[in-house]
Formats: sequence, C-alpha cells, structure tokens
Amino acid sequence: MPKAGLFVTMEGIEGCGKSTQARLLSAHLQARSIECILTREPGGTRIGDLVRGILLDPKHADMSPRGELLLYAAARAQHVDSIIRPALQEGKVVVCDRYTDSTVAYQGYGLGIDVEIVKSINTIATDRLFPHLTFVFDLEPELGLRRKFGDAVTSSLDADRIEQRTLPYHARVRRGYAKIAEEHPERVTVIDAAQSAEAIHQAVLQHTEDRRALLAGTR
Repeated sequence: MPKAGLFVTMEGIEGCGKSTQARLLSAHLQARSIECILTREPGGTRIGDLVRGILLDPKHADMSPRGELLLYAAARAQHVDSIIRPALQEGKVVVCDRYTDSTVAYQGYGLGIDVEIVKSINTIATDRLFPHLTFVFDLEPELGLRRKFGDAVTSSLDADRIEQRTLPYHARVRRGYAKIAEEHPERVTVIDAAQSAEAIHQAVLQHTEDRRALLAGTR
C-alpha cells in the first residue's frame, strides 16, 4: 500500500445505500478542503465504463460466470492504474463505490466460483493495491431490492443484469460479505444499513477520521 493518501471502499448488496454514503463522505471531505476522488466500479475510466455497459446490460444474460469475473478484473486493472493509484500517490483520499470485495461476494460466494481463485485474480488486477478502510452496509436482500424497485423487486424492467438475479443469489452475496468482514476485521467495518442515512453517515465519518488519524500517526 502507498503511504500517501487514504483508500476507502463502500460495499454491500443492492439497495444498501452505499452509493449515497460514498457521495456524502466525499462531499464532507471536500467541504473541509481535503482532496478527494469519488469513483466507482465497474467503471471509473473510459474503458471501465464501456466494460460496465457490457456487464450490466440484461441483454447479456448468457454471459458465463468466468467471463463475468474476468471482465470485472479487466475494468479494475484499468481503474487502479489510471485513477486510484495515482490519486493515492498524490496524497488524496479515494472513495470508491465497490472494489475487490464486491467480486469476492458476487462472483465468488454468489456465483460459486472458487473464492481463492477470485482473490488471486483480484491481486493481479490491483497489483496488490487494497483499501485501508472498507464499509459493508448490511441489509436484508429483499429490503434492499424493494428500496430500489418497490414491490416489483427483481422483476423490474429498470433492474440491471445483476439486480435481476434471484433472492437466494443476493442472500449468498450478503453471506459472502459477512465472511469477508469476519476475515478482515482490521479494515472492514460493518454498519446496519436499516438505520437512517444520517446515522450511517455519522458512523462513516467517525470511522474515517479515526483511520486518517491512525495513518497520519504512522507516517
């Protein structure tokens, strides 16, 4: 990990509110004149956004699990090299909406690809660049999907290819995040996403400031 900068990732199932919290954290930091980059995966770059379109388009229902995994990895490699690592080396805070843990949870635990293989591919794609701090916003899958689509849940025409998957799939993803948090307590903070957005934001701010102070004390 680079010594400069702070790398924060936001994770969780569909509808957990992670994108909202990523925006709120970024806005808070910028208001305090702290240089901050807000980005997302898949995407974040021109090439990554093209890959995102392929990955999320419901027309590509025949995509194989391994093909899906490798497309995410390709977009991530471009993202790390073009956006994330340079920003960290400049001492900026990078707030990323999804990163490697999403791949472990969605393609590993969700689709059943060997989790150790997923981790190895993540290591290659990121060139061993992993977050300082990760927030997992925990929520019941059905509640998350209803937040996004109402009673239609996964049958909504507005749902992307991943969102359209079954509730058992999304439940496996949630269990995957729980396992990740259990394995990495040094960087992963689990927050109850059923709380109000403001309560969650305050918790995110506190943990982020604590981590910034810790890193500043070790430089």
